[in-house]
Amino acid sequence: MPRFPLEETSVKKRYYPIPRLFPVTLAAAVLSLGAASAQAGGMQATADIRGCKDAGITGKATLTEQVTPEGIKEVMVEMTVSGLTDGKHAVHIHENGACEPCSAAKGHHDPGPFGQSRPDSAGKDVPAKDINHPYHMGDLINLEVKDGKGHMKHTTNRITLSPGRLSIFDDNGSAFIIHTYEDTYCDHESDLKKGCAGGPRDACGIIQPVKG
Repeated sequence: MPRFPLEETSVKKRYYPIPRLFPVTLAAAVLSLGAASAQAGGMQATADIRGCKDAGITGKATLTEQVTPEGIKEVMVEMTVSGLTDGKHAVHIHENGACEPCSAAKGHHDPGPFGQSRPDSAGKDVPAKDINHPYHMGDLINLEVKDGKGHMKHTTNRITLSPGRLSIFDDNGSAFIIHTYEDTYCDHESDLKKGCAGGPRDACGIIQPVKG
């Protein structure tokens, strides 16, 4: 610890310690505040997953909204499903909170002014003229199933639970749809054909806000 002379006598100089600042402690405090900010908001929602035709398909999804230090809203989606065939299955948030029948969920949640919310409107050989997949706000990653059990965890800033233009709780609500096949994300022009976003619908779950 550095010292400086407080006074000088005929015998010797007397020194007193100078307190040090600890930048690491300050940085830790800043990080702690950032973490607390990231947990702000805290709105939650759930969905009970049920098979569209197969009653053996069941599951649960939870959604938790957080706010980053920059003020960006993010939603963590976690889903566990049993009864699906092994492999990857496309998962999307659809634009209508209805599951009877599963087609009632309509297209992918996409509140923006452009794009087409139904990727399966393409033909088998002819791409859709205006397809916005995988850029829909409700597009998520694939659910991977092994031995009949699937788990998916994903964080997205394309949607919100709280009110706003990206909210999934609009007038019609929203629902999860799990598809039979994987989402190839229709990444290239040659991929923009029927089924590139997962094909038929295997399961559905209406998203409900958690009241607290």
